[in-house]
Amino acid sequence: MNYYQYNYSQPFELECGKTLNNITIGYHTAGKLNKNKDNVIWVCHALTANSDVFDWWNGLFGESDLFNPNDHFIVCANVIGSNYGSTNPLSINSETNKAFFREFPLITIKDMANAHQLLAEYLEIQEINLLIGGSLGGQQALEFTLLNKIKVNNLVLLATNAVHSPWGIAFNESQRLSIEADSSFYEDTIDGGNNGLIAARTIAMLSYRTAEIYDLKQKDDNGTLNHFKASSYQKYQGTKLANRFNAYSYWYLSKAMDSHNIARGREADVKNVLSTIKAKTKVIGISSDILFPPNEQEFIANHIPNASFHIVDSIYGHDGFLVEIDVIKEIIKDFVFV
Repeated sequence: MNYYQYNYSQPFELECGKTLNNITIGYHTAGKLNKNKDNVIWVCHALTANSDVFDWWNGLFGESDLFNPNDHFIVCANVIGSNYGSTNPLSINSETNKAFFREFPLITIKDMANAHQLLAEYLEIQEINLLIGGSLGGQQALEFTLLNKIKVNNLVLLATNAVHSPWGIAFNESQRLSIEADSSFYEDTIDGGNNGLIAARTIAMLSYRTAEIYDLKQKDDNGTLNHFKASSYQKYQGTKLANRFNAYSYWYLSKAMDSHNIARGREADVKNVLSTIKAKTKVIGISSDILFPPNEQEFIANHIPNASFHIVDSIYGHDGFLVEIDVIKEIIKDFVFV
């Protein structure tokens, strides 16, 4: 994939009422827009992913995979708030000539979708053949579709919801409390809150996976007294994220996820808002997902007129939408190409 940055130099109004004087959107593309401009595959990434979908969704996306640059024009844009190329808390505030850090404004999923609409217009995209996203990416895909500015023919939503749940908000708040408990978070430095971020990620892992997969992968023998596999795994995952992300982006992105409610600002309840979606839709849930339980996806499918629902049986929990590629690929293949 090729990486680019789009700079939108005009004021960008946020749902919270504040304005960013300009925004930058980092994005990857692969392939070319065909003559009819009807071969666009637009991917919305999850919480801490980047815009290089070939890197983290291999099997679905790649040079010779289901969605490949020979047949499709593939676009994945980094969300505002993320530190993978888009405007985020470490970006320079033009009003102070210093990094935002904790002065960054609150952003929402709808803000992310509005930013990506600007990118789509810049790329001269008027029609998306397939819009796909999982988790926070699925939340974005819903908002992108509901903005109703660009035609979406096919919509695939994985392990996501129409309104973020109190359970999900509670998990995110516990993670933010971990970050806030790290005094360096208030120093407004590039590595501020790193230890808190490590702790936050270990909490997140308990919502992403299941007891069954921990028992299968992290079980010790009967003689273990200390230094358990599960302990090492938690520390590894926390440190791994801290080495590639920052606490400020994580804090703000988790807030954005909490804000997700497709009925907000629209003169209808959630069911009626979903009923306005015209795209042919496939909604996929993971059987063991405790963070975004399958009933949330079933609810979406029940209220989008042209939608179908599929549960993937998996022991991987929420992460199943990234792990169970072979099964998911067949579901999507049957949905899009039949």
